[in-house]
Amino acid sequence: MFRFFIGILLVAIFPINAFAEGGVTRKEGYLLLWHSINRPAYETIQIEPFIDVPKGADGELEITFGKRRGILEKDDYFSPDNLLSRNDALLWLYRTRNVDELPNMQYEHLQSLSDRFPVIDPNENELINSAEELFEMMQKLDLFLVDEVHEVSFYADDFHGKGTAFGETFDMNEITAAHRSYPQDTLVKVTNIDNGKEVVVRINDRGPYVDGRDMDLSKAAFQEIAPIGTGVINAKFQRLGDKDQIDLCSNQKRKYQRRITRNVRFHRGVPHQFNVGEKLWLGSIKWFVVRGITYPDGTFMRFQDFISPEERFYFSPSIVGDYKFIIGTKEGRQREFRMTVNSCPKI
Repeated sequence: MFRFFIGILLVAIFPINAFAEGGVTRKEGYLLLWHSINRPAYETIQIEPFIDVPKGADGELEITFGKRRGILEKDDYFSPDNLLSRNDALLWLYRTRNVDELPNMQYEHLQSLSDRFPVIDPNENELINSAEELFEMMQKLDLFLVDEVHEVSFYADDFHGKGTAFGETFDMNEITAAHRSYPQDTLVKVTNIDNGKEVVVRINDRGPYVDGRDMDLSKAAFQEIAPIGTGVINAKFQRLGDKDQIDLCSNQKRKYQRRITRNVRFHRGVPHQFNVGEKLWLGSIKWFVVRGITYPDGTFMRFQDFISPEERFYFSPSIVGDYKFIIGTKEGRQREFRMTVNSCPKI
């Protein structure tokens, strides 16, 4: 099933006839790679957009976020309409999959990365000829990654209650894990190859820093797939996507309502489907106001809170059912957002 998922998803997002004849442009290729990893892109004020991909342009959000995160080079120009070279595509592919830490994924590392994951020959610096060629590169690397065997251990009492690399408080009783390069809040299915047991963990820390080891699970996560006394196991990883992009009730990509007005939109937005107990946050690069929320039982909670670009509005639904949010702008325009809350596993 995994072999065909990427191709089906991306053909739905980017029909084959939408690509340039005789090749794939840099913008087309990057967006194809980005949308295959189920990771959100957020508006950012920390870095300026590329001069030739200005704010509001098609694909600008994903491209600017990629620049900020180091997937793309921090140059002034992106050259979105130029044809995509195979070496650029290969490097972006490795970076979107986080196969190593970013300092180890520069152009001078292409040969060593290709030795580990031989997708294409990096010495053939030609152009990507078609979307199908890029699909094949993605599928080939993703199959390498899901077949790779990793050494996995756990951490518990010595770190319980201390801060993680992302500012959370580590709780050894939650289903989480530490990884050196996967982004924060990435969901990863970890399979113990000795017994076939699986657990889906959320990345909330960096590490491990023991030679040869690729992931540290929380005590609770490790116990799901092996006895604690085992200490170290061999496992395979399948990266599912960001926790806010995957709905654990349906295992489908989560959809968000992002636009308040034409010029005011959320970083992420109000999801169509959510879970009891999860923490929803809303933020934007422009001021907005939460007028109120109607609960499934008809209770209306008035807020009238204005949220600045530096702030976030947080809400955790407490009961199952349909919620209605009334959200507006400083100019007085407003919109209703609806969200259905279910009771599903919490990660």
